[in-house]
Amino acid sequence: MKRSGITDLPLHGGRVPPWLSLRMEKLGTAIAECIVAEYGADAFLSRLSDPFWFQSFGCVMGMDWHSSGITTSVLGALKRGLRGRERDLGLYVCGGRGKQSRRTPDELLALATRRGLNGHELVRTSRLTAKIDNNAIGDGFQIYLHSFIVSESGQWAVVQQGLNEGSGLARRYHWHSEKVRNFADEDRFTREPHSAIVGANRGKILNLVDGRAGPAQEALLTIAGSDPGQTLAELQRLLPQRLVMPRHHEVRAEDVDLKRLGAVLAVSYEKQLRDFASLLLLENIGPRTLQSLALVAEVVHGAQSRFKDPARFSFALGGKDGHPFPVPLKTYDETLSVLRRSLHAAKLDRTEKIEGFKRLDGLTRRVEQRLEPEANFARVLKHERAISPSLGGRTAADDRRERKKATPLQQMDLFR
Repeated sequence: MKRSGITDLPLHGGRVPPWLSLRMEKLGTAIAECIVAEYGADAFLSRLSDPFWFQSFGCVMGMDWHSSGITTSVLGALKRGLRGRERDLGLYVCGGRGKQSRRTPDELLALATRRGLNGHELVRTSRLTAKIDNNAIGDGFQIYLHSFIVSESGQWAVVQQGLNEGSGLARRYHWHSEKVRNFADEDRFTREPHSAIVGANRGKILNLVDGRAGPAQEALLTIAGSDPGQTLAELQRLLPQRLVMPRHHEVRAEDVDLKRLGAVLAVSYEKQLRDFASLLLLENIGPRTLQSLALVAEVVHGAQSRFKDPARFSFALGGKDGHPFPVPLKTYDETLSVLRRSLHAAKLDRTEKIEGFKRLDGLTRRVEQRLEPEANFARVLKHERAISPSLGGRTAADDRRERKKATPLQQMDLFR
């Protein structure tokens, strides 16, 4: 097994409002379907094990672009969205936050019985990854979320998150099984136990799975009087990917690759390019929805190097706290509608519409390479906020204001 990455995230309070939670469930499932249809279930596990892709995935779904809640909300949305469809897609999500995480062994054993997998080995792996990140890496983070995602082939990815109350940060850890390779470089992580660790550099930490910790490991083994040779063989040198999300809530120009954002905007708003992009999708859609779909297409088809600036993907559907702008519900629903029509057509062996998303991603990259457009960040932000009311822009703060104004009977129906 390999640890593929770690991410440090500032803690955010509050809950995901129902109007966003349901949409995240639908969009996350649709994106998973697109990836599985084009690349297979194990490829989706590979993406989940990449901390930069995972963060971009959450951003394109309308969650806060950098908060700790992105982990819980994305994994919860996936588990709900895949429920009842696991066998069709060959993906199973076990565990979760708090009490759900403690049910992971029972869920894995039940799944293994149904699908003919090695349940005891999966449970052992689940417990081992949790113990390593909770105990063997002395970085002050206590695990409170543990999700174990398994494919029909028995390959798996683990995404878990710990809390450090002293620093006010959460840290997300990513793992994947040995046969699930990184989607950009199959050999890069053949020696490291973690596929990545993402977090702020706060000085040296106690890492008992680092290759340089050999003497400490040997001393501990002597003291313990045991020889877990197989475990030590798995826990070698730690050189993970690191993603550190800043504490500032607003999205800033320096958080975004402006040329890549400029290419998305050019495809969406320049008439000739927009007409061609719409033709690729076989859909007559407006520029704002096309902007969202272009970023969704990149999450499905983009190479690993495309996800170094996760904040850019928040320009698809905004964020629930209004950064970079309120979630445009009309655009969100139209984006979902186009995706679902394309997936439905693909099931009927009419693949032109779903293949259009891959061609849309290719078009955006060619525009970026040949025209090298650069977005005017301040102007883009001003435009998005100006059109927000017409697109049903909504934030979690709007919910709180509406709840205060509503009568008790109105409050019961307000967010259904």
